[in-house]
Amino acid sequence: MKKLLVTRTSEVLQPLRALIEEQKHRTLVLWAIDCGARVLPIFENAYPHDVRPRAALDAALDWAHGDIKMPVARRAAIGAHNAASAVADNRAACAAARTMGHVVGTVHVETHAIGVPSYGLTAFAYAATERPAADVIAEELQWQYDRLLYWQAHIDSVDGLWAPFLLRDDLPNKEKLMRLKMEQKQAGAAPRPKPKPW
Repeated sequence: MKKLLVTRTSEVLQPLRALIEEQKHRTLVLWAIDCGARVLPIFENAYPHDVRPRAALDAALDWAHGDIKMPVARRAAIGAHNAASAVADNRAACAAARTMGHVVGTVHVETHAIGVPSYGLTAFAYAATERPAADVIAEELQWQYDRLLYWQAHIDSVDGLWAPFLLRDDLPNKEKLMRLKMEQKQAGAAPRPKPKPW
């Protein structure tokens, strides 16, 4: 894949990015898994015998439930990225496989959540050869936005086991922290010194 069509700073992504910044970590995990399941067929239809992206999607859910630990999930994410590299000449499949790596990454930290639409939208746009990319991106972006609103409204009614680190609702959203840090850097403001441990 030569070109990522949507990035963290793309204007079209800013409303979704703002919504991502408001979410609990668990909300982003379920949303990322949903988005991943929607884009995965782009890869699987082209390469049905390569299970690495599917294994990454499954690992994300297993890790979120506390059934596996980070090293196992990390290997699955790396497997998805390796699958992407192996099919780099197929831009749609490559982007779809990379999406799965970011689905796993979202379980780890919120800043990976933005990679899900970045690669997912790119995959859909490259796969839709008969429609303008901008139309495909707008349509899929709306689906992702609506799906995030769904999980935002329903996250507290989700039953089931969660890995303990995903139950920490007192922690700030790291995507929001990253944006604030980038804005501070662009404005030339001196970063706040880190507190000294006592």
